Formats: sequence, structure tokens, C-alpha cells
Amino acid sequence: MKRSYKVIDESGVHARPAALIVNVANKYPDSIDIAYKGKTLTLKSIMLVMSLGIQCGDSFDIIISGDNEETALNEIEAILVENAIV
Repeated sequence: MKRSYKVIDESGVHARPAALIVNVANKYPDSIDIAYKGKTLTLKSIMLVMSLGIQCGDSFDIIISGDNEETALNEIEAILVENAIV
């Protein structure tokens, strides 16, 4: 399952919301990745997520495969929306 997002937060994907989505990703055994500018990295590592440097106006995808993909993706999306990242 894959969903695309566009960043609206002027600070981009910064440390606080990144940590929240990484914590959610780590709750699930599913494969959970983030794809940005041709790179696909695990969403289970704060260092890898922050290394992408996703800025305001950029688009990225979250890709999940496993038994909990819809639940996990909805939970991650809720954090992104609640924190006005997307």
C-alpha cells in the first residue's frame, strides 16, 4: 500500500513529527518505507528519515507491506495531518 504526501509545514519534515512517525512505524512488524527523490529508506530509523532533508513543498511516498498496512498507514497519516506536516 502506498500513499503520496506534499509537505506544507515551512520547516519541512522536522525532528518532532519525524520521531512520532518513526515510533508508530516501529510498533508494526510490517515493512514501512519512505520514498523521496529516488531514495527509498526504512521509516523505522529517525536518522535515515532526517537524512532525507524533506522540505516544504516537497512530495514523498510512504510504502507499507504487511498484515497491518492500512492500520499503520492511517496512524502515520493522522500524525502528519495533526502536526500540519501535510
